[in-house]
Order: sequence, then structure tokens, then C-alpha cells
Amino acid sequence: MKFDNPPISPCTFSKHYRIPEHQAWQALTVYLLYRLTLGSVLVFLFFLGALPSSLGKHNPGLYAAVSSLYLSSIFLSAIPLLLRRPAFSLQAQLHVLTDIVTIPIVMYASGGAESGTGVLLALSVAAGGILTGGRCALLLAALASVAVLGEEIYADLFGAFEPAYTYAGMLGASFFGIAILALVLAGRAEQSEAIAAQRSADLANLRQLNEFIIHHLQSGILVIDEQQRIRMMNESAARLLGIPSTARSLETACPELAELFWAWLDDPSPATVNLGSRAGQPVQVRFTRLGRTHPPLYMGFLEDNALYNQRVQQSKLASLGRLTASIAHEIRNPLTAISHAAQLLAESSSLETQDRRLTQIILDHTARVNVIIENVLQISRRSQSKREVLSLAASVKKYLSDYRTAQAVHENAFQLDVRINHALVLVDPSHLKQILENLFSNALKYGQPQRGAIRVRVRRQRQEPCVEVIDHAAPIDSQTVQQMFEPFFTTSSSGTGLGLYIARELAELNQAKLEYEPVTGGGCFRLRLADAEKTTIEL
Repeated sequence: MKFDNPPISPCTFSKHYRIPEHQAWQALTVYLLYRLTLGSVLVFLFFLGALPSSLGKHNPGLYAAVSSLYLSSIFLSAIPLLLRRPAFSLQAQLHVLTDIVTIPIVMYASGGAESGTGVLLALSVAAGGILTGGRCALLLAALASVAVLGEEIYADLFGAFEPAYTYAGMLGASFFGIAILALVLAGRAEQSEAIAAQRSADLANLRQLNEFIIHHLQSGILVIDEQQRIRMMNESAARLLGIPSTARSLETACPELAELFWAWLDDPSPATVNLGSRAGQPVQVRFTRLGRTHPPLYMGFLEDNALYNQRVQQSKLASLGRLTASIAHEIRNPLTAISHAAQLLAESSSLETQDRRLTQIILDHTARVNVIIENVLQISRRSQSKREVLSLAASVKKYLSDYRTAQAVHENAFQLDVRINHALVLVDPSHLKQILENLFSNALKYGQPQRGAIRVRVRRQRQEPCVEVIDHAAPIDSQTVQQMFEPFFTTSSSGTGLGLYIARELAELNQAKLEYEPVTGGGCFRLRLADAEKTTIEL
């Protein structure tokens, strides 16, 4: 349970007993009103002559003086209560102590304990137990018992009237019983408050955890009502829809999604619909009713097609892995035998020149088939991407340097142009390296490097970090561009047609995009990567 004001400890001897400050002052105000009513009744009924016969019968003058002073003290105590100064604990104790002093005198003026006025003191003791609590409640009960007993002893010593010690003892016992009961109730209230506070903290933590999970999901979450008011939207939904996260009207923020929502309300049979978002990427949208809320609320699930394709791709690669693993052994064993036989045949001294040419063709093509098998196995063994936050410029520089060294390529064959030095991307380092090596090799093989250095450019395009490999190859027709990323498609008799396919598959595994664009004097392979500052790793 949460309070606007911090709790206070009204009892000096029981620091563990705490009561909310606002609630404490409110209880003291109620107690003051009770005392004001009691004092007014005692005073005005006396002066009107309407008191019961037992009240004030022993000493009317003393009764009138004490009851008048009691009422005056109540009026005076209202001033510090309104000002809330001094502290609550002091004011509460003074109120109860005033009753403990005043009521026994009224009881004496009315003829002692047998007059029944001691019951009024029981109410004050109960109020003291509520206001102060803890050991202070027992202390107030003890003082009240001593006051009642002292009043009876005083009457007995001076022969004022016949004392009623038994009744006084019963009153004292009742005071302690009330104090103990108040103490137990206060303890239970304190336990209940602690449990409520703990549950409140648990609920607050759970709410924060839920909000953290929702707002850091890659899937967009959107909660809307029948008037298309946006009740809740996480950051992924705002990013996928290309709208501000503070938007509150779906019809104003995204009319296309609003139309899909109205269509779904009329016919909720389509499970999933596609939406072309303002951010440029296609988004899958699915609506559902949110529980049994009234008025009804609806939840929209938004998922980037790139993420969906990534999952499909992983499933496809897993299936391909199971297939290739089962046939690789059957293919490679006879292939090895053919290659070995061709080598032995080529070593024969009686082999004619034309036959040697045929054996060389066998060796070349077995080597090519072996490369194809290696590439297919490489795809099938592809594990799920383990993306990390990398500096794009530093990574490209390192991978290009490693490639030059490994392939013994002249330093002037590539020209590195870095236009963004501090861009961070989210990608698997090994995947990024293999993609770039495939692009470098493709540019060296088909890009006519003799016409000039191959440019490797690191920059931003459409607010996305990207790497571009620009060569000097002849223009590629549109049909070839559409097929160049397909497996086993190649325009070279010595190629396998798997290099660009593998590079694109790896890019999709990392939610990146590999594309080709003709440029003046050559072609450009562009790798768009996920910006680490705008992308959250899926939980």
C-alpha cells in the first residue's frame, strides 16, 4: 500500500509501530470531535439542569468547574491540531492524558466509580491505543487505572463517600484489556500493512518488468479501442509503422492500419494481413480481442517481414542441412574415386595428348563439383546468427586487410572510402566477414579490376549504415540482376553460382539486406546493416 506521506512512529517506546501521517492526523481530528461533543454535553446539561441524578451529585461546584475547564481545553487544543504543531505524538498523548486527569475528577464529583462515569475513561484509553499504539497503549491504561484507584483511595481517606474498590479494579482490568486488544489489533494492522506494501512492491516490479519486456520486444504491440484511440504502443510498433510514439489516434497517425482494423472488425476471419508501412518495410499485422474488457480493447501484433523471413530462412537452412548431410557422403566417395582414378590415368606414360586433355577435364570438373558440395555443406551447417555490436568502419577495414593478405592481392586493387567513422551495427562478425569476402572475390573475378581500383565505401543511405563494393564491370541486364542471387546461377563456366547466394542468405540471417545497383561505369553491391542504436536484440 502506498501513502502520500511517510509513516510516523507516535510511540517513543515502540518505534516499530508506524502509522501513515495523514491517517494519524485524521484519527486525532475524529477524537477531538468526540471530546468536544462529550465536553459540550457535560457542561450544557449541567447548566440546563438536565443531568442524570448521579452526575455531579457529590460536589456540583467541582463538577461545574472541571467540566468547564475540560471544554475550554478542548477548544484550545483545536488550534495546534489545525496548525499540526507541535508533533502528532505529543498532541495525541496530551489529549489522552487530559482525559485521564479530568474524567476521574468528574467521577469523584459524581460520587465515585459507582456513578458509571469511569466508562468514559475506557473510551479514552481505547482512543489512546489507536493513536499511540505499542507500549504507550499499556502505559496509558496503567495511568488510567492508577487515576481511578487513586480517586477511590482519596474518597476513602477523607470520608467523602463509600469507596467501590471492586468496581475500580474491574475498570482498571478493562483498561488493560482494551489496551492489549488495541496492541494486538495494531500489530495485525502493521502486519497487514507490511504484506500490502510488499505486494504493492511486487506488483510495481512486475509491472515494470512487463513494461520492459513489451517495450523491448522486436514485435510491435499496439492496444486500441473501438474509437481507434491508442491506449498503449511499444517502441517497436512506432518504429515499424513510422509514427511517433506519442501518437494517440490511430486514424490520424496511420490511416492504412486504421482501415485494416475496421475491415477486421467487420470480418475477423483473416488471421494475418500485410501492411506497407511508412518506414519502407512490409509489416505483418494480426488483431485479437484483449480479454473480456468493457469497453472492449483490441491488441495488434506487428512483425517485420525481415524478421519473419529470417526465421523462415533458419528453418529452411535446417531442412537443407538434414538433406545435404544425408547425401554428402554418397556423393563425395565416388567423386573422390573418380578424381583419384583420373590422376593415376594422367600419370601414365602411354597416354596420348588428347587423352591427357580429357583426364584434365575430368580433374577440373571433379574439383568444381567438390567446391559445390563444400559450399552447400557450408550453407547447411549455418548456425543461428550471434549478433554483436560492431564498429562498421573498423570491421570493414580489418576484413579488407585480412583479405588482401590471405589472397595476396595488391594493396592498390582496393580503395577504402570511409564516410562514417562511428556507426555501430548489429551483426554476426563471422557472417559479416564471409559476406564481404564473397563480394571482394566477386569484384576481383568479374569487376574488371584492371580498369581501376575496386572501391569499398562505408556510408549511410536512407539513414541506414551500409557497405558498398563498386567495381568496373560491364552493365548487367535486368533479367540477370533478378537471378544473380539465386543458387547455382552463374555467367561463368568456372563458377558455382553459390557465392552471392550464400552472401544474401547470411545477410537475411542478420536482418540485413544485400542488393545490386548499376552505377556509372560499373556495378555496386550494397549491404544494408541493422543500426545498433535503433535495433533491440530479441529476448
